[in-house]
Amino acid sequence: MSQVNGYAAKSSQTALAPFKFERRELRSHDIQIDILYCGVCHSDLHTARGEWNGTIYPVVPGHEIIGKIMKVGKDVKGFKEGETVAVGCMVDSCQSCDECKEHLEQYCDEVVMTYNGRDKYDKTVTYGGYSTQIIVDEKFVLRVPKEFKEKDYPGVAPLLCAGITTYSPLRHWKVGKGSKVGIIGLGGLGHVAIKIAHALGAHVVLFTTSAHKVQDAKNLGADEVILSKSEEELKKHVASFDFILDTVAAPHPLDPLIACLKREGTLCLVGAPPTAHPSPNVHQLIFKRRGIAGSLIGGIQETQEMLDFCAKHHILADVEMIPIEKINEAYERMLKSDVKYRFVIDSASLKK
Repeated sequence: MSQVNGYAAKSSQTALAPFKFERRELRSHDIQIDILYCGVCHSDLHTARGEWNGTIYPVVPGHEIIGKIMKVGKDVKGFKEGETVAVGCMVDSCQSCDECKEHLEQYCDEVVMTYNGRDKYDKTVTYGGYSTQIIVDEKFVLRVPKEFKEKDYPGVAPLLCAGITTYSPLRHWKVGKGSKVGIIGLGGLGHVAIKIAHALGAHVVLFTTSAHKVQDAKNLGADEVILSKSEEELKKHVASFDFILDTVAAPHPLDPLIACLKREGTLCLVGAPPTAHPSPNVHQLIFKRRGIAGSLIGGIQETQEMLDFCAKHHILADVEMIPIEKINEAYERMLKSDVKYRFVIDSASLKK
């Protein structure tokens, strides 16, 4: 067992605070990782504050992890001490169902999430990356491509959730040259989605309610920006999009977005609001064979593909580094969209 410093929420009503706990002894296929950086995801906030139900307290959030290997289990073959690696939203799965066999571990009924899950062997609660170390089965450890330099690592961390959450649906719905793609929301997910869709060769359009985000979106790679509160602007784009990716984690009407889809276009939801969106008008779906879909991160193979793609195109998240002591302040700022565009914890602050 190794003693670890972390930050945890002990109830839905309490702020995150220092929390000491133990990581398990290494199993034969485990890798022990010294955490360097951990991104701060909106899911962390939802879970810490019990907004999605099912939180197991105390909870140590964090699933956008970059670190260096400290030690490997006796049967680990593909990794060695000192390598820079990454851990995303999952740390295990059943590894035998159809989903796992198809490299879609995120849809496994027994997937073990990086935090607020239960280890499949000893049933202990999993604790995430707001900590100094983590131990993960080698099958769920990702390689950080050599093209990324040490100075890039803070910007790589959010790719482990924001990157794969947006990359996976863009690839699944075959976005590329000739595609007209809408991105809803310019936040932690949306800003990475613009970069990835642009690198895939699509014509990228941001939908936003904020006029002050227009230039930022274009700087990130958007070809156009629609102010979604303007009916006139929306009318110009009716029935013109192949695919729209909705990253917003708050309830909002979907009908104006559905109207912008071409025949057989898809609106894909990746933002997960605490309450439901207003029910859409079914006629808009029926008469153009349009679809509303959802997508959940990606499997380990696809997450590695995403990291390699981002390394090739030098795509990083835009981040603001914080010490762990400022995590509660960061949560409040995140609620106000007062960050461009992702907080990242410098784990050195936990080691002091």
